[in-house]
Amino acid sequence: MLSRRAFLKSGGVALFSAGIAGSIPAFAVQAAAANKTAFPFAKKKTLVCIFQRGAMDGLMAVTPFNDTFLKTARPNLLMSAAQSTSDKPLIDLDGRFGLHPSMQVFESLFREKRLAIVHGIGSPNTTRSHFDAQDYMESGTPFNKGTASGWLNRAVGLLKDEALTPFTAVSLTSAMPRSFYGDNPSVSISNLQDFAIQMKGNQSGANMAAKSFEDLYDQTASGLLQETGRESFEAMKLLKTADLKNYKPEPGITYPNSALGNSLKQIAQLIKMNVGLEVAFAESNGWDTHFNQGAANGVFARNVADLSNSISSFWNDLSAYQDDVTVMTMTEFGRTVRQNGTRGTDHGRASCNFILGNDVNGGLVHGKMQPIAVENLEDGRDLAVTTDFRSVFSEVADKHLKLTDDKTLFPDWQGEKIGVMRDA
Repeated sequence: MLSRRAFLKSGGVALFSAGIAGSIPAFAVQAAAANKTAFPFAKKKTLVCIFQRGAMDGLMAVTPFNDTFLKTARPNLLMSAAQSTSDKPLIDLDGRFGLHPSMQVFESLFREKRLAIVHGIGSPNTTRSHFDAQDYMESGTPFNKGTASGWLNRAVGLLKDEALTPFTAVSLTSAMPRSFYGDNPSVSISNLQDFAIQMKGNQSGANMAAKSFEDLYDQTASGLLQETGRESFEAMKLLKTADLKNYKPEPGITYPNSALGNSLKQIAQLIKMNVGLEVAFAESNGWDTHFNQGAANGVFARNVADLSNSISSFWNDLSAYQDDVTVMTMTEFGRTVRQNGTRGTDHGRASCNFILGNDVNGGLVHGKMQPIAVENLEDGRDLAVTTDFRSVFSEVADKHLKLTDDKTLFPDWQGEKIGVMRDA
């Protein structure tokens, strides 16, 4: 008899449906909010990763506002933390670093020590190609172009859980992200309402897609259902009958009407439905700010407002589930220290990222950032990478998902972790 893991790994079922019928009974929703198991699966620890594609300017998101060289390098882009300024001031986090004013909702999370920031994070590979840098970061092997699997797919393989479901690893994207490539079960769902579920490389499952859910259920051998597939079918049945379109977040919570806001709202739905979600992925686009980047206002300000407001709404919507969820952002590289001739910034090296959760060593800006001076810049132009992204990604995944095999997670890495997560 196949194991559950083998059944799911083989892509036992793929389901495409255009219709949603029924709704989750009110009593079930109330029970879930009260931390009672009303759905087929117990609550899981969930890691939510958000890729900021295009390379976020970490020096504008979290600014070392006292640095004199930066003031000279960015005459039109640098903001002040002084409250007396006529523009929106930076939010002073610790006397050295200031949070962009459009990320105000992050301040309370930082003060509550739920939000941590890592500055100077990046890849040891010096490429400034978006495509290559994203590929290296998502594969987790920055000097090996031929790695077939993504680091999040390998994380799924390390989970200490035989009762995997079709929703153990879900990407709220139209295509499977590089992070999820591999042999372990993962799905890409462009929109829960359309049931656009794709299983990478699952041609046999795709050929079955036209059949109804009940056909698939009935035609599966009873023994297989009893021993390997019951959790999978129950998870699919639950998603099929859920009133996804009319989902109501917690009172007072409104998600941004954006791609990221919509993705995180759907991830919140999956978490609350207890369908076995353990690794989730979403994207935020538009971070390639070569032209007219803006400062307190403009394209960058709009981007960080969407990022922080979407994450904050998601976090507050989780309510009783917050202890079980950690959110981590990532971006392929940062931007140049000096602004360019069109009041933007070009491809650089180090950036910063954000980690949110109740098990995070929050209220701190982690990492080692030297004074921004020409002698400390990479190639005389970029913020130096002082924290390998793998040291952060591995620590977050290990601590939150209880993984123990860093050699499998990041095969070519033997570095040290930086203390961004609290000890249990």
